[in-house]
Amino acid sequence: MVKIVWMPQAVEDLENISQYIGKDSPEFASMLIKKIFASVEILNQFPNMGRIVPEFENEALREIIIRNYRIIYQVKELSIEILTIFHGTHVGGLKRL
Repeated sequence: MVKIVWMPQAVEDLENISQYIGKDSPEFASMLIKKIFASVEILNQFPNMGRIVPEFENEALREIIIRNYRIIYQVKELSIEILTIFHGTHVGGLKRL
C-alpha cells in the first residue's frame, strides 16, 4: 500500500467543483465528492489502475475518470500524488501540470 497525497491544486479543484455543483444540487455535489474520494482510495491498493494520460505518454502520470471529471495523479515509489481534477471538456486543465 502506498500513501495518497492530495496536492494543493487538487484540493482547490475539489472545493471549486463542490461549490459549483452545490449551487444547483447540494446532494449531487456531496455524492460526486464522495465518489471521487472512494475512487482515489482504491488507488492505495491499485496505483496503476488508471490509464496513462494520453497528452503526456508518461507511465507515472495517470488518470481516472469519474463522471465527466478527470482525476490526474502521479505514481511515485512510496506515494500517489493527486495533482488536479477538472471537467473533461476543460481544455486548460492539463496546463497546470
